[in-house]
Parts: sequence; C-alpha cells; structure tokens
Amino acid sequence: MEEQFDVINEQDEVISQAARTLVHAQGWWHRGVHIFLFTPDGRMLVQQRSADRKQYASLWDCSVSEHVKAGEDYVSAAQRGLWEELGLRDVTLTPRIRFRLNYGPNDNEISVLFAGTADPALVRFDTVEIARVDILSMPELLDRAKRDDANLCYWFIQLLKWYAGGESDLTPLQTDFR
Repeated sequence: MEEQFDVINEQDEVISQAARTLVHAQGWWHRGVHIFLFTPDGRMLVQQRSADRKQYASLWDCSVSEHVKAGEDYVSAAQRGLWEELGLRDVTLTPRIRFRLNYGPNDNEISVLFAGTADPALVRFDTVEIARVDILSMPELLDRAKRDDANLCYWFIQLLKWYAGGESDLTPLQTDFR
C-alpha cells in the first residue's frame, strides 16, 4: 500500500488524508521534517541523495529530510527519519523553526527543522536512499550554497540561509518552542 500523508491547510491543520502520489500530483499542502545533525565539534553531517532517487537525485541534502506520514507528528517523523536514513536512535532533537515552503512543482509543505548532536562514527546510512555522507563546517556549507553549481537541494540552501541569519524563501510560522 502506498504511503499516506495528512493533507493540511496553510495553518497546518489536517483536513484529509491521501496517497503520496496524489498529494504531490495535486500540489496539496503536507508535512515534512529536516534535521541538522552536528558533530560534537560543531560540523554538520550532510547526505548525498542516491542517484536512483526520483527527485533531486545525487544532490546534497541536510542530515535528514523526511515526509511526515498520516497520523504522525513532527517529532516522531524526525526520529523515524534518523533511524531509517542514518541508523541512529535516541538523538535529542531541538525544534528550531516551523515554516511553509514550496519545495518544487506541486510540492507544498509545512516543515519543522530540528537540530541535534551525534557521533558520526555511529552512523549507518541507508545505501538505497543515500550515496554517501560527509561532515562539513557551516562556513563550507554556506560557501557552497552561494555558488550556482552548489549541487545542494533547494530547500537545504534555504534552510542554511535561514540558520545563518540571512534572507531565505522560508515563511516562518513558529520559532519559539517553549
């Protein structure tokens, strides 16, 4: 059975559920999560998407990018993504921003960016979805994001810009998670 998503309105309220392909074909709003996973010395673990991915193949992405499944919350989706993509469990995550973004044609999401710290030696990435991982400093990532040939996913560039305090295409909905 095909993966099911919650269809949401622009206020992040669930209005129905539908299959992933239908949600993307219709351009309906749905949910996602991203994780910036840092090493203890402050560098970020990034992943290169597999060449076999249907969208954004071989581009570099943040540590984890995951859709939120129907009935799932943002935190559960983030923890599931850590396990499925990087083989990590029990990472403490801190929400940084909830935002709206058009990720591409018919791909409208409200997403939450989380940040956490982990030992890269513990990473066992999914070789079907991920070609390789790397660990880069924020200045290296921001430098890449400025170049036209960055080979970074569009949303990753926007997240990096926001994280560094610059202008981005994100529409912030929440930054205070107390």
